[in-house]
Amino acid sequence: MKQTIPTYDLNGISHHQFHVKRMDQHTQIAEDNILMDKGIHRDSHYIFTCMESGHVKMMVDFKTVEAKGSALFCVLPGQVHQGLLMNNISGWFVAVKAELVPDTVRSFFDESLVEIQPLFIDKNLIERISTTADILHSSYTHEMLSSKEGFLVAQSLLNAFLGMFTMLYSQKSISAGSNESRALQLSRAFRILIRQQFKTLKSPSEYAELLNITRGYLTETVREVTGKPAQHWIHQEILIEAKRLLVFTNLSVKEVAYELGYSDHTYFSRLFSKLENQSPSAFRNQHQ
Repeated sequence: MKQTIPTYDLNGISHHQFHVKRMDQHTQIAEDNILMDKGIHRDSHYIFTCMESGHVKMMVDFKTVEAKGSALFCVLPGQVHQGLLMNNISGWFVAVKAELVPDTVRSFFDESLVEIQPLFIDKNLIERISTTADILHSSYTHEMLSSKEGFLVAQSLLNAFLGMFTMLYSQKSISAGSNESRALQLSRAFRILIRQQFKTLKSPSEYAELLNITRGYLTETVREVTGKPAQHWIHQEILIEAKRLLVFTNLSVKEVAYELGYSDHTYFSRLFSKLENQSPSAFRNQHQ
């Protein structure tokens, strides 16, 4: 086992900032190599999957995610995942570096207050987004992407695909953000800050200061929107990264604590035990 969880970028499968591939019986073996042979890992890019038919099963941050039939699904940068099953897949696989993903798409998925699950939609909608992916794929050539004008065309088609993907999620899975309350906007901003700062900032007061509000207002607002206090979400971000490091690396518990920003590893162990009802060592032994 390694000291860190392997993190892959697109360089292994593409010389460009995105990669688009048709998934069907003819490409099944190649796609298995892309999606499954990496084992447990993270990606530095986004993965957007449009599945017309078939059966997929993945592990994403300790949870089994399964999709059958026509469905959409995405994996965000930094999520630890592993392909478990691919059977008779038909559809599209699109991987995109973060800098090429439009801000509206990134904010929708990165700021989500719920876990991103497979979105099951009817075949007519799948056909529409698949058609967009097909047109994008036709522009995914070295000749097209090597010129500024060609890349602009490809990027426009990519934005159309990502926009449709996000629109379907916003309509079917999560309420669209156009009429968001101030409380929801604040809760989203809080969650973004946690993902960025959880290794250095551990208390709601520190986040409230960054947001220019009081700790009490932050806690009340986050509880109103999510049903949980602000400290819960800070602990959850710390906990999921702790679990990743405990199970998928050979760092000692003390080293995991330091990696997460705790100078006192005994405090980290007590906190983990309180949140998970078992010690870090017990959790590691159970899942390894």
